[in-house]
Amino acid sequence: MDVLSHGLWPILIYKTKNLKVKRFKLGRVFLFGIFPDLFAFTPAFAYIFGKIIFTDTSLSDLPHPEETEPAQPIIPFANLTNMLYNLSHSIFIFLIVFSFIYLIFKKPIWEMGAWLLHILMDIPTHSYAFYPTPFLWPFSEWKFNGFSWGQPWFMILNVSLLITFYLILYFTKKKIRK
Repeated sequence: MDVLSHGLWPILIYKTKNLKVKRFKLGRVFLFGIFPDLFAFTPAFAYIFGKIIFTDTSLSDLPHPEETEPAQPIIPFANLTNMLYNLSHSIFIFLIVFSFIYLIFKKPIWEMGAWLLHILMDIPTHSYAFYPTPFLWPFSEWKFNGFSWGQPWFMILNVSLLITFYLILYFTKKKIRK
């Protein structure tokens, strides 16, 4: 799923919970929702943008996603990106980090659930063609061959649902305030 949607879906879910329960820190929810992709792809994107800004390279000179999956050595940081993607998209790594944070703060940081939601949304919306989700890593290399979130029908459905549910939430909250 696209990065922005990974931030917006958990906010929608947490805001719905906020109708009945304590307030969550929605900025944290958004950041944890996009964290796995930021963690995995920031070094590669920083390199690509730096190359475009500081050299004569144009965007069209760079390899397209269908030429680079799985990430090939033609892109610097490919191995690093793959390793970071495995780490940030593993349910087991999430559970370890969540538990560690729980031990430090002596309470669960529920906003971190957006990270888990990110992983769960990626499982069906990534295919073998482009970064299938290694949710069982490091215990298994098995990945689910879902469909591509980049297909127009899914992008339209996703955005339409986000808009619809945010509008429902807006009007529901407005009604509750009255």
